[in-house]
Amino acid sequence: MQGINGIIYLILAACLLPYVFTIIAKFNAGFKAKDNQNPREFLAKSTGIAARANAAQQNSFESLPLFIAAILMAEYMVLPQSIIMTFGIAYLILRILYGICYLINWATLRSIIWLLSMLCPISLLLLIIRLL
Repeated sequence: MQGINGIIYLILAACLLPYVFTIIAKFNAGFKAKDNQNPREFLAKSTGIAARANAAQQNSFESLPLFIAAILMAEYMVLPQSIIMTFGIAYLILRILYGICYLINWATLRSIIWLLSMLCPISLLLLIIRLL
């Protein structure tokens, strides 16, 4: 993955990741076609791994704007591709680990990984600020 192609793949992967947790939530909650009339209410009432997968999905969507903004700004400000890709890949790996920790209910480690994942786009934005 090089150049703009790598950036597009990073953004695509980050955008698709929440849906992985959605599928896990629905599968573990016994989601059926009839539940599709109001899936948010159904998932809000779920428990156990389904509830945790739903929470991971919601948090993954919440972190997307910062990640996408940081990646696009870093590309726009012509930060070295190696730096953009390093922080972008680190973010994706950390978000996957975050979701796994959420699913298996490791709350403390999950919080640490959440912080590390959020530091990736924040670090990119701080590097951009240094360029100004």
